[in-house]
Amino acid sequence: MKLLANVMDQVQKRNPSEPEFHQAAKEVLESLEMVAEKNPQWIKEGIFDRIVEPERQIMFRVPWMDDNGKVHVNRGFRVQFNSAIGPYKGGLRFHPSVNLGIIKFLGFEQIFKNSLTGLPMGGGKGGSDFDPKGKSDAEIMRFCQSFMSELFRHIGENTDVPAGDIGVGGREIGYMYGMYRKIRNDFTGILTGKGLAWGGSLARTQATGYGLCYFMDVAMQAIKGKSFKGSTVVVSGSGNVAIYATEKVQELGGKVVALSDSAGYIHDPDGIKLDTVKQIKEVERKRISEYIKHHPNAKYTEGCAGIWSIKCDIALPCATQNELDGEAAKTLVNNGCFAVGEGANMPSTPEAVDLFIEKGVVFGPGKAANAGGVATSGLEMCQNSMRYSWSFEEVDSKLKGIMEDIFKNASAAAKEYGQENNLVIGANIAGFKKVAEAMSAQGF
Repeated sequence: MKLLANVMDQVQKRNPSEPEFHQAAKEVLESLEMVAEKNPQWIKEGIFDRIVEPERQIMFRVPWMDDNGKVHVNRGFRVQFNSAIGPYKGGLRFHPSVNLGIIKFLGFEQIFKNSLTGLPMGGGKGGSDFDPKGKSDAEIMRFCQSFMSELFRHIGENTDVPAGDIGVGGREIGYMYGMYRKIRNDFTGILTGKGLAWGGSLARTQATGYGLCYFMDVAMQAIKGKSFKGSTVVVSGSGNVAIYATEKVQELGGKVVALSDSAGYIHDPDGIKLDTVKQIKEVERKRISEYIKHHPNAKYTEGCAGIWSIKCDIALPCATQNELDGEAAKTLVNNGCFAVGEGANMPSTPEAVDLFIEKGVVFGPGKAANAGGVATSGLEMCQNSMRYSWSFEEVDSKLKGIMEDIFKNASAAAKEYGQENNLVIGANIAGFKKVAEAMSAQGF
């Protein structure tokens, strides 16, 4: 990195102790070095310096009371990163690992992901270090109400429209929306991922997992002439993305043989029984280890890392950042894995990504492959603006078209810059150019 080395230096100096943000910024800036050479005016205009600096960072305390009357205090975050092409858009994550650096990395990635969808959405992200696991519905409601009692000041349907992420599903969105509506006396499309009875979109629940499979299917066919049909697939995670990626893989003729959660993973050589997983995770909210009580032929193993030792044709990491490292990547390649699609945000370490590209594995980076969720959130915003609802089939068809277009645009950008089939570089360039043009046109 020559032209943009000083930009990366500034990222590290201004954002100490934020390794995830450094990692995300470095990966993008390395891809954009060629763009900087072709577009020196963007260097002069400070586009690269500006795009790594959030427009706004908000951090606030969130006091809440548990069922025993004890008061707890968590931190809330909202990083509004870039609004050049539309209102900030990005999820809220409730997880103990959340800190400012994590939110900045996610918000930065969101800029390019949202741009790739072709919809007018800027990049942002938020959340809290609150852990919803083990909490009662009443405790979660009180936390969500407290969280929204501050967040409401900073969001709006034409300003910033949050959604769900890890730890934030339909229940949490409902509690937050109810509080927003009470405070503002305003029924508007301020959150996405809402219930169908009050402004939600059909197919939003399935969107990230389905979109991942639509993207990977078209990428595998274009690059390798292969598909999910007849393939053995390993999926990490067992949340929303993993469940619906599994569902779509099965519809497309593939066999998912493994899923995981933060405690360990299950391996079912006969194929994962999705109805069981949905009951355990979506209804009972229990650990994935419960699966073997229903299917004794399956095996449960403590710890998550070993999931990548299971022989497969396609790997879909859908759990969390940096879950798939260089050693795991070697194991996958040696076992004949020909495609990896990121359902989570940045789940592969730089070493893993480099190896996949070097070995010719079809690699779908998260900002492209998992953009289906935010794409359908954008479609939900459209429906809210029209006071109208599309059918499941209409939304699913639009989602499929968006994911296929993301692949085509990323592939074309990679080819234009002499990096054919490198979808990491292609997605970064295609996502960046649209935002850069908008920033340039609007001045500084």
